[in-house]
Amino acid sequence: MFDDELDDRSAFTADAAITPAPLDWGRARCRDGNGTLTHLFFSDEPIETARARAICGKCPLSVACLEGALERVEPWGVWGGELLESGRIVANKRPRGRPPKHPRPLVVINEDAIAVPVRVA
Repeated sequence: MFDDELDDRSAFTADAAITPAPLDWGRARCRDGNGTLTHLFFSDEPIETARARAICGKCPLSVACLEGALERVEPWGVWGGELLESGRIVANKRPRGRPPKHPRPLVVINEDAIAVPVRVA
């Protein structure tokens, strides 16, 4: 009978080791508690989606966020640093209306840029 108990316990600990710990979504960079950044992640403006991508670039949960969005087939938005439309990753969001005659440059925002103080007279 002792051998059976030992087998049951070893199976339980093996299952517990395989199960990943729940993610602490409170550590996500987009989560400020007020929802003030939400518009960046669902914007039609290239500068705002670039800002959202930059925020995701430094987030420790970006991989899990993107995987979850792809599993849920999110219809649109920036998830894990990638822009999604109809559940698929796209390079750029197509703006409304007629396409421009000349393609617009890709907007990239550097989160590591050093702010230069402005002198006020």
